[in-house]
Amino acid sequence: MSGHCCHGEAADDGHGHGHGHGHAEADTSAQDSLFGKVDVDKAWCLNEATAGSVKTIFKPWADRLDTTQLVQSDADEELIIHVPFTGMVKLKSLLVWGGAGPSAPSRLRIFANRDSLDFDSIGDAAPTQVVELASGLREPAEYPVRAAKFGSTRSLTLHVPENFGSEHTSVYFMAFRGEWTPPKEAPVVSVYELTPNAADHKAPDQTLSHHPIS
Repeated sequence: MSGHCCHGEAADDGHGHGHGHGHAEADTSAQDSLFGKVDVDKAWCLNEATAGSVKTIFKPWADRLDTTQLVQSDADEELIIHVPFTGMVKLKSLLVWGGAGPSAPSRLRIFANRDSLDFDSIGDAAPTQVVELASGLREPAEYPVRAAKFGSTRSLTLHVPENFGSEHTSVYFMAFRGEWTPPKEAPVVSVYELTPNAADHKAPDQTLSHHPIS
């Protein structure tokens, strides 16, 4: 499709903070789109108002502006979103949209391959990268990541610590771009000896002389 996509390089301030963003108009069916590579059934979210609603934000590009399906925070503005992939990913960028209002997330703390983070542990954990998100957007924006930090990514955990001033945070759309490699098949272990071979397990020599005890 025609259109432009501004790709801002993520700035490295020494703490893994990326400040670049681009207004993405590229179709998520593009060659480097990871749409369909998210293991949606295994995705989960902590502090979501409606259980399982996070699974609805991984939408086709054509539905990116659909605001009827979303994940919204419950007790406060924080969210933890866990995104597993169906293979190994070299992540290039992510696209996220929370609407143009104050409930849109203002920051993402991104963790690669950290599957067990929760609200008790994530505050002290060092993120792989932090991305500052733009406000007032009427469409998803694309945020590049430092690819060297996400070269072997099987899952992402995304912490939304705050938004632009609302009591609750909303996310309508999330997508990823990069390279996907299918999972390696487990090696087949051949079992050659199904039953013991008597020749391989010889008993002590029965022909030895036995000396009676006198």
